[in-house]
Amino acid sequence: MAERVRLVGINHVALEVGDVDAAVDFYGAVFAFELRGRVPGGAFLDMGDQFLALMRASDDSAPDAHRHFGLVVEDKEAARVALREAGLDVRKRGNLRFRDPWGNSVEVVDYRDVQFTKAPAVLDGMGLANLGKSESARRELAGKGLAG
Repeated sequence: MAERVRLVGINHVALEVGDVDAAVDFYGAVFAFELRGRVPGGAFLDMGDQFLALMRASDDSAPDAHRHFGLVVEDKEAARVALREAGLDVRKRGNLRFRDPWGNSVEVVDYRDVQFTKAPAVLDGMGLANLGKSESARRELAGKGLAG
């Protein structure tokens, strides 16, 4: 049986919207944020080391096709093994997404590979003091002035 994988935090939440530009305008009228980037049909609003993804819901897609939240774990590949052992059909490598028994869509990301960062004292208190960041994550954080 696979070892249970420690949850570390929430990386992002993805919401479906009818109009991405209007959604960016709406959130921009209420909140101060940096626009992390855009893709066709999507925009990403930075919240420090986390983000809100606004994804256009297409008329022909199933409801909630893009709506999900991203959990940060200590070891994404161990989570993949545990999900497969739990009977879920997940990809063998790459992006790790699944639907829970109630239909909620969850994306699992590895702490080492994303900009989301816990304070050292918090990691230590969680028993994860040795959990580091990949070089690409360190570059992304440094590029935003969020790394020392």
